[in-house]
Amino acid sequence: MKYLPIDNELFINNRKNFVSRLKPSSIAIFHSNDEYPRNGDQTFIFKQNPDFFYLSGIDQEQSILILFPDCPNILYREVLFLRQTSELISIWEGHKYTIEEARAASGIQNIYWLHDYDSILHSIINYADDIYLNTNENDRYLHTVPYRDLRMINELKAKYPLHQYQRSAPILRDLRPVKSDVEVQLTKKACEITRDAFVRVLKFVKPGVTEYEIEAEVTHEFLRQRATGHGYNPIIASGKNAIVLHYNDNNQVCNDGDVILFDFGAEYANYNADLSRSIPVNGRFTTRQRDVYNAVLRVMREATKLIVADTVSPEYHEEVGRIMTGELIGLGLLRKHEVEKQDPKMPLYKKYFMHGTSHHLGIDVHDYASRYKPFEAGNILTCEPGIYIPEEGLGIRIENDILITADGNVDLMADIPVEAEHIEEIMNSK
Repeated sequence: MKYLPIDNELFINNRKNFVSRLKPSSIAIFHSNDEYPRNGDQTFIFKQNPDFFYLSGIDQEQSILILFPDCPNILYREVLFLRQTSELISIWEGHKYTIEEARAASGIQNIYWLHDYDSILHSIINYADDIYLNTNENDRYLHTVPYRDLRMINELKAKYPLHQYQRSAPILRDLRPVKSDVEVQLTKKACEITRDAFVRVLKFVKPGVTEYEIEAEVTHEFLRQRATGHGYNPIIASGKNAIVLHYNDNNQVCNDGDVILFDFGAEYANYNADLSRSIPVNGRFTTRQRDVYNAVLRVMREATKLIVADTVSPEYHEEVGRIMTGELIGLGLLRKHEVEKQDPKMPLYKKYFMHGTSHHLGIDVHDYASRYKPFEAGNILTCEPGIYIPEEGLGIRIENDILITADGNVDLMADIPVEAEHIEEIMNSK
């Protein structure tokens, strides 16, 4: 891994919190992610299952975790299985965890090679009444690929049909959104790397550069600072490309007079930053561009004030919609009398601001959490309002990452330039 070692107390505590919510005499089984084929003889770069990493700290393929706190054999109450390395594997694929290294990373003492999994599992599973299994229950995406967790469920139910099967995901949905101090620090590190990449880009951009050249500058800074890479496909959207919310082509020339919308974030130790900024290609906003930019910035600042414990997401987004409506009226994009007659189920502001304002952030960029549970201290959420005006070929989005504490909130990106004047100052100082 590129990133520095993580204190294994994070994963020890995560496992303690998880098993404390299991029914008595329960066993829970977690699998690492699949290695997905890229072409005839290669796989995509491996990305660990976030739940598996959250509980183990192990960032390697072909790994299994068993948690059985009431197991009559104390050796198997917490067991990690790893792919056994060999001289051939080390030559072709490089270093894999040794047992000692896996103990240090995870805090798990009982570690075996993967070929022992079936025999050890069979020796203990019949002493459990309930089997907790995991699937991806993030409601932002519907999977159509039969990934490893699903295949293992079918295998276990065929072998052990009379056990009671339970879902691990609801437990993790409550646990994962509340970040520990270590998780906050890892997220801050990702934000710091993202900040440096953004400042680097401000000094690089000028008329005639391409979107992919800007992407290369971002990638360079990320990797230079030990980030695994991008937390998600970066958006470098100049001119009218900015009105495409998930624009990823990044292949156009940035023209004098246009605005570039950036949406990128570093991934560090599997934790993510998520930043959006909009900057003028030539280093100076036009009056109209500045007016729209400042309107979005005002919405972001007002929305940030609402990101506190006990705020309910649907009500939060509704209130941000009202704030945005006022700004759109001020920009001449909506008319007050039309707003007064609008269908509340289809508010007019959505013509220019069609996405949500916030999502949870963590091991997943769109982190696993309930959209119906009130915000809590320890949550990290994005705040990312935007205004997109197709007829003007202009899209503006501004996004920071906000940590909720018992005393309010903390902007983890407060040191990243956001004022229009500050952005112009840096761009014209090169």
